[in-house]
Amino acid sequence: MSDELLNLLLRWGHVFAGILWIGQTWLFLWLDHRFEDAAENPGGRVYMVHSGGFYVVEKQRAPETLPKTLHWFKWEAGLTWLTGMGLLLLVYYRGELLETADAAVSTGRAAALGLGTLVLGWLVYDQLFDRAGRAERPAALVGYLLLAATGLGLSQVLSGRAVWMHVGALLGTLMAANVWMRIIPGQRAMVAAIAAGRPPDVSRAELAKQRSRHNSFMVVPLLLIMLSNHFPTLTYGHRHGPWILAAALLAGATAASVLRQRWARALCLRRAFRIFRNERVCSSSMVRPVWSASSAVIAPQPSPRRK
Repeated sequence: MSDELLNLLLRWGHVFAGILWIGQTWLFLWLDHRFEDAAENPGGRVYMVHSGGFYVVEKQRAPETLPKTLHWFKWEAGLTWLTGMGLLLLVYYRGELLETADAAVSTGRAAALGLGTLVLGWLVYDQLFDRAGRAERPAALVGYLLLAATGLGLSQVLSGRAVWMHVGALLGTLMAANVWMRIIPGQRAMVAAIAAGRPPDVSRAELAKQRSRHNSFMVVPLLLIMLSNHFPTLTYGHRHGPWILAAALLAGATAASVLRQRWARALCLRRAFRIFRNERVCSSSMVRPVWSASSAVIAPQPSPRRK
């Protein structure tokens, strides 16, 4: 098989598996937003319509009995990472795009640095958030600074294009490892506890939720990095490429945060328009400013006040 054909097949599989993985991640994130909204779903269920059918979804933290079949979502992450690593090795390590022609280190040392960054990056990230506890925002800031510093450090050895792709591969590795080493093992432990008649460890669920949330933030800058190959003069080919990469990482994480907040605000605005039918209005503290502005325009009434 030629390298060109292998490149095409790996890229095809990588994109398709990534679509499945990203879609599932954001679908469950959307569902969680609906489940947490008691006014929108007083019965604890979400009702959906799609492809000619109606779906009812209910979330249970600790079901009394296990169903005969549980559907796990893991192979999408695994296949995305495996095909991505295949592409990284084929294009940059076999294709000799790893370093510049005048690199000061040997190809072997550059390869060790690139691959070692993926392993070390996971160890640092995992320990950082394990020790951070509930102080996630300071840990996220430290993580961002470390990631930006990684790009700057790699730029001293690797080519500009390889720097961007290795930072993207690092994000993909963190996401895949979250699924396979933290989320799935925690869920298996919970399933085993329920099967044995024991209450499941709630901390396992909290960890799985945390890492799934992290993945929803990391995937947006990762997609931006994947698209950088089509815009070399604006990204890795620019003389300030590593700094542009740092800005892209921040912009991507910010975009993910905005998307997450917009879902909550959209729910609030939709209920605000129902005021004419005397339905229950939004009182969530997270989106109260949006509700107050909407209600003042639609039907001037005193906005709900905090107690």
